[in-house]
Amino acid sequence: MSDLQLTLEEKSSFIDTVGRWVPRVAVALLFFALGASKFGSHSLWVRLFEQIGFGPWFRVFTGAVQTGGALMLLVPRLAWMGAAILTCTMFGAILAQLFIVHAVLLAISPAILMVITAAVGAQARDWL
Repeated sequence: MSDLQLTLEEKSSFIDTVGRWVPRVAVALLFFALGASKFGSHSLWVRLFEQIGFGPWFRVFTGAVQTGGALMLLVPRLAWMGAAILTCTMFGAILAQLFIVHAVLLAISPAILMVITAAVGAQARDWL
């Protein structure tokens, strides 16, 4: 890495840093809460995952993937991978809502969250 590149990276403004971290932290907190809520055996997720037909193991697996992806978002080198994992979970949620639950309107929330998470991942890779 050249000295010029180090100098350019060091001159990142406070606004740039905040603009990079606020969306990442917000998405991480949201997914951490969503993932953690799936571990409860009396949560609303129990009925939804039974309706999907995968049972409790998949609910716990999804919760672990979402909490793990949320934590990855907070590690700069892993943030894009965490965002990719979380984006995939939202794509799965959209498919489940559309084709298993047959609730088109319920697919809107994960679709919006998928787009936001993909944007956070693109930002983490400096694609935006």
